[in-house]
Amino acid sequence: MTMDKRKSVARTLVLLALIVFFSANTLYMFEIAPSEIQASSSKKYSLDFENVKSKGPNLNLKAALLVDYDSNDVIYAKNCNKLRPIASITKLVMAMVLVDSKVDLKKTEKITKADAYRSSKSRLSVGFEVTLYDLLYAALLNSDNRAARALARATCGSIEAFAREMNKKSRELGLKSTIFYEPTGLDSRNVSTAVEVAKIVHYAYQYELIAKVTSTKQYRVKILNKKNTYRQMANTNLLTVSPYRVLAGKTGYIRASDYCLATLVKNRDGRRLTAVVLGVPGDKLRFREARKLIDWGYRQLP
Repeated sequence: MTMDKRKSVARTLVLLALIVFFSANTLYMFEIAPSEIQASSSKKYSLDFENVKSKGPNLNLKAALLVDYDSNDVIYAKNCNKLRPIASITKLVMAMVLVDSKVDLKKTEKITKADAYRSSKSRLSVGFEVTLYDLLYAALLNSDNRAARALARATCGSIEAFAREMNKKSRELGLKSTIFYEPTGLDSRNVSTAVEVAKIVHYAYQYELIAKVTSTKQYRVKILNKKNTYRQMANTNLLTVSPYRVLAGKTGYIRASDYCLATLVKNRDGRRLTAVVLGVPGDKLRFREARKLIDWGYRQLP
């Protein structure tokens, strides 16, 4: 074989090796986490209040906002800039910080006694070992506070450090009134406004994984250190069983906040509305009031 032919063969082999290497790594990347790659949220989301309706439905709540998602037009607003505790709506920002951290969601964490503090309704017992991926489903679907604390610890080492990252994220998103003291929403000092909650829903929807989780109706969490043990998680957002398709969202409740819901929905025509209802004096009532607002809102669209 001549020198030129040997060089040609060598170049061909190197090229083939590179193709195999990058193909294998590309495949691995998509196997591991196709939905963990966040969409860019560098462009700040703004709302247009020019076409707010002067009259809307009669709603039993403290604050509300309804937005045409595709035009950014606010259709309805009530006390929309008033600070209120937002309870577990907090967990949407928790999830954004988690995904931003690029922590390996296949890692596992055990539920600790500290995680269980004031979380008696959890389906995750102390000592259960769960992947971060499944903990995210538990936190966002079933609003599990133990899961949220375990995720914060796995990401930043402590609740305090994680809360600092949440506030940093709020500032990055231009949320001037929103503040967090911890990732669950149990602390009534976690506050925001209906306007900024609508923006939180918008930004959360840009994360494919968060949108996927919060639009899911049911999910089965696997307990890794208990043979053949699972815990079923159901979405607390009951609009998932309405005529509308839920694209993202989160419920919330503590005594100080009353019942809350922030959600993005789509109708059969593909039109999208963001609805925020805060301070509703009843669990099922918040979904009735949200439906009333959304039904009315779709009738207002051109």
